[in-house]
Amino acid sequence: MELGIKGKTALVTGAGRGIGKSICETLAREGVRIIAVSRGKEGLAALKTKLGNQGHQYIQCNLEIPDELERLFSELDTGEFSPHIIVNNAGGNLNHTNPLEMYKGWREVMWLNVEIGILINEKYIPHMQKRKWGRICHISSIAALENQGPPAYCAAKAALNAYVRSLSRYVSADNVILTSVMPGAVFTEGGYWDTASEERPEHVQKYLNERMAIKRFGKLSEISEAVTFLCSDLASFCVGTSMLIDGGQGRVFHNGD
Repeated sequence: MELGIKGKTALVTGAGRGIGKSICETLAREGVRIIAVSRGKEGLAALKTKLGNQGHQYIQCNLEIPDELERLFSELDTGEFSPHIIVNNAGGNLNHTNPLEMYKGWREVMWLNVEIGILINEKYIPHMQKRKWGRICHISSIAALENQGPPAYCAAKAALNAYVRSLSRYVSADNVILTSVMPGAVFTEGGYWDTASEERPEHVQKYLNERMAIKRFGKLSEISEAVTFLCSDLASFCVGTSMLIDGGQGRVFHNGD
């Protein structure tokens, strides 16, 4: 299938491991030039080993620090990089898990999961509008729809989906398509479920049996392939789409609006 993105440039945050790394690999397979951004030096080095140079850029940058985002913009401006595709993947609960101690970490969680993406979009959407082509995909979570995490994290992902749905109406006429994907439990090497499988195998098996209709965790490729489609020329009608990819984990009805 021809996705129509060969030769385009994609900015991917949180690119050093897990879903972000897999997205970089899948987009690169389609001939996309990658600007990979991650706070982890080792993750970027591993990605560079996998993808090579071939015009790709690897930028170590801790976006949890607001000044670092400005440094990223400055570095991209210096290199005259203006992405056609943006994947806002940076996110997490930052270990703010106590439901009665959410407020002290609220801004940190909102910054990482929502505000960084908004600022990146505001920087580059005008360029996309001038070119009459752009694709922006935000990595949200099943937590946007139901209680699948700490309150601040759930609220941040719900806000992210609402932002995507709303903003997409303003820019889609210029062929700038905003979307989000909502992964469920995905197995990542070195991630939560990997550790839990070693330390608490009974807990993991119980979770798979009771919560996952498919009886297994998601694969990284099952997320990255969907994101790559949403970043392609073929997704031109997916205005504000929020795609749930959860293996039947969730228990709510969702019509994509």
